Parts: sequence; C-alpha cells; structure tokens
Amino acid sequence: MNFDETTLTDAAVARLNQCTDPRLKEIMSSLIRHLHAFVRDIEPTEAEWFQAIQFLTETGQRCDDKRQEFILLSDTLGVSMLVDAINHRNPAGTTDTTVFGPFFVAGAPEIPHWGNIAEGLPGMPCFVSGTVRDTDGKPVEGVVIDLWQTDGVDGLYDVQTAEGKMFGRGRVKTDREGRYAFRTVKPISYTIPSDGPVGGMLRKMGRHPWRPAHVHTMLQREGYRSITTHLFVKGDQWLQSDAVFGVKDSLIVDFIDHPAGATPDGGRCDSPFSVAHYDFTMARA
Repeated sequence: MNFDETTLTDAAVARLNQCTDPRLKEIMSSLIRHLHAFVRDIEPTEAEWFQAIQFLTETGQRCDDKRQEFILLSDTLGVSMLVDAINHRNPAGTTDTTVFGPFFVAGAPEIPHWGNIAEGLPGMPCFVSGTVRDTDGKPVEGVVIDLWQTDGVDGLYDVQTAEGKMFGRGRVKTDREGRYAFRTVKPISYTIPSDGPVGGMLRKMGRHPWRPAHVHTMLQREGYRSITTHLFVKGDQWLQSDAVFGVKDSLIVDFIDHPAGATPDGGRCDSPFSVAHYDFTMARA
C-alpha cells in the first residue's frame, strides 16, 4: 500500500481488472499510463497542476449549445486532425477530409440548384459548383451536401451572433449528372473564438487564432463513405499556419473574381463576384 513514483501507475491500471468493457479497459489503461508518463516527464509543481485543472474547468464552463470549447481545444492542439486522419484512411483518389469544427448545426434548409445560402448577407457574391463522382469516375446522384460558413465581412457564424437567425447554411443535392451548385458570399479569413481559455492558451504559446477563408462541406449518401471537408480560398495568407491544422493542398481552390456582369447561374450581378469550381470523389462504403 506504499504507493510511490515507481508503483502508482501499475496500481492505477490494476484497478481496471473488474472492468467488463474491453474497449473501455484498453482506453483507460493507455490513458493512465500516458498521463502518468507525461507527469513524470514534466514534473509539475502542485501549483502548475492546479492551474491545469483550473484550465480544464474553465474550458468546460465555456461550453454551451452554441459553443464547444473542448472541440476548440482539440482542434488547436492538432488532436482533431489526428483523429480525422486515423478514421478516414480512404482509398486513393477520394476527396481529402479535414476537421469538422465546432459550428455545425443540424437542420439547415434544403436549397435548389443555384440556391443561395447567404441571402442578404454582406460580402462579395460567390458562385460555387462542381460534381460528385465515385472512384470509377461515375456521377453520384442524390448526394446531400451540407454547407456552412461565416458571413463575408465580420467572419462570424450565425451561432456567434446575438440575433439567433440562421444564415450561411444550406443543404444541396446532386442531380443525375452528379452536379451541385449554390450561391453564397466569398469566404473570408476569421479568428476562432479567442476570448476564452483556449484563446488565452494560444496567446501564451505565441500562436495566432486565425483560420484561412473556407466553406465547410459534408457529403452524405447511402452506400458511400461520408466526407467532411473544407474548400479553402487559394492565396489566403493563413493557409500555411491554420490555427487548427486543417489545410490540405488538395482542398485549396481558385476563387476567381469577376467584374459585374453575367453570372454562372444564368443571371447577372451588378457588382463584382467570385466563382469557384470543385469536384468531389466519394468511395463506396
């Protein structure tokens, strides 16, 4: 019973002997061993350990139905991308996945071909289109694509505003040729929420909170592996140092600016607008 630095880890793991869930036992055994090894490595003072506990407490206290500070913590430490990479070892040629992020909201409205997910939002009008194909190059009909992004001026998601009105979200479905198309505003760079414990952590680490401009997409269809990813704006200054490590070269897209005139949806725009094209590839489940 004389637990010390050399015996505590094995003793803590041994307390799991009565655990009847094999996976939970595996996870908790590994967690205990790695956490104990971490403590031995850094040898924290008691004050430092209490500060760490206080940080996690504050992180939990900042979570609610509109903000998930723990996801933000996972994202900024690169853990979310590591979990994503492990869970999406997809066949070669399929579209790369990236972080889910903390701002997805279920129940976005369905929009028609060339529907607008940013009706009334400030920012440069933007037209995005492309196709969804399988790994054999055949079009995939009926893929539901969830879309979400910030506004085009302040870089805020709808859940970050006081109004509570949904914007910058929609669901579009591919047609028989696997085509999709929607209108929005051109994405802009923005900072992740930095007024909480995660923001404070980044500042102390000498890191910035910026994310490069992007549109979130999540593709789902029965019989196919789902894809959660981003379309990043080529040339954005934060591509090389995304605060959540989410950028992949294959997801960087040309958003080409045009003067006022005819638009890809067959209409006209009285102000400059941007056009982007991206083709997704899904693998069968």
